[in-house]
Amino acid sequence: MKHNFKNLNIWKLSINLAVNVYEETENFPKSEEFGLKSQLRRCAVSVPSNTAEGSSRTSNKDFNRFLEYSQGSLYEMQTQIIISTKRKFISEESSENIENQITELQKMVSGFQNTLQ
Repeated sequence: MKHNFKNLNIWKLSINLAVNVYEETENFPKSEEFGLKSQLRRCAVSVPSNTAEGSSRTSNKDFNRFLEYSQGSLYEMQTQIIISTKRKFISEESSENIENQITELQKMVSGFQNTLQ
């Protein structure tokens, strides 16, 4: 059964998260252009992208696999946000905001995965 990804709250929230990550990484040091900045942005784009791609699959099992990729990217991003904060590339306040968004999405994706099984 195919899902319209644009109607999924997890997709909408992950788009917002990606935009926030892009904004927060805008002023990372030049030395991080191909390091944390690039990694964070790739992870942030990966979450809605995998959700969208998975929604096109004809079986819930296939869709669930893509949601697992999204979850992996969320955990990766969470780790990278922690490192970025410790390196003082991101403020504590921004870090907390992004981490809250990530945690919320992790719960939502997990809950949605349960409905697919």
